[in-house]
Amino acid sequence: MMNRSAEVLPLGVSELMVSTHKAGAVQTRADCVAQEVPVALVFNGISHAVMMASPTDLHDFALGFGLTEGLLASPQELYGVEQIDVAQGIELRLDVAAACEWRLKERRRTLAGRTGCGLCGTDSLNQVQRDLQPVTSVNVSAQAIHSAEQHLRDWQPMQQLTGATHAAAWASLAGQILHVREDVGRHNALDKLIGHLTRSGVDARTGFVFITSRASFEMVQKTICFGAGILAAVSAPTALAVEVAQAHNLALAGYVRPHSWVAYSFAERFDAGVQPSTLR
Repeated sequence: MMNRSAEVLPLGVSELMVSTHKAGAVQTRADCVAQEVPVALVFNGISHAVMMASPTDLHDFALGFGLTEGLLASPQELYGVEQIDVAQGIELRLDVAAACEWRLKERRRTLAGRTGCGLCGTDSLNQVQRDLQPVTSVNVSAQAIHSAEQHLRDWQPMQQLTGATHAAAWASLAGQILHVREDVGRHNALDKLIGHLTRSGVDARTGFVFITSRASFEMVQKTICFGAGILAAVSAPTALAVEVAQAHNLALAGYVRPHSWVAYSFAERFDAGVQPSTLR
């Protein structure tokens, strides 16, 4: 099998030779693998976090991460992003407003002297569950959910080549996929999508978020932070994710499959008009 030229591989994908073992036979062939790179986020010279991420759409990632982590109160507080390739990985140097720098310093100050934390950058339950506004109610049809599920794979070139990446998609309320971001990390993919949607001026009331991972608490909170009214996921949510969704008016669906899903909050907003039956 001939190696694919590096020029035709999308950013974030590498090629190497592998040996496959099947039924006692060994075959050597070229294979594609997803790149995973340390990405450091530095705010006005202050290092905040290092994320393992795909080296794609990093300006979107910087904005989305800043917003969903509560460091940026608005996109206007981010003045610019400089991407620097270093020996160990990539630095994203964010030029931010003084208010953002103050929030970052306050967060770091509260962590001083501690030996560890369950969630990096937090020291209390109040910081884990942020004070967010409830989202606006929107409805979506069964056909729209089915359409988004059916076509998402066509928007995942990295996943098709490597089998190792997650995707976060933005679909219209009619189910047309409009924007997708991929990453080796599910949180990163959603941050990239939110950063892109924010920079593009997309109205959060005009569509829904569809993710290829489980709907964990963080994924739900990031969706609420953006203001979307519906989150649909290929896998299941956690109990805390459902609790947060209910508290913030977010309609949450999991186990999305062709023509089926499970509604975990505000079931009436999925395929409005269909009367649910109770299974015992």
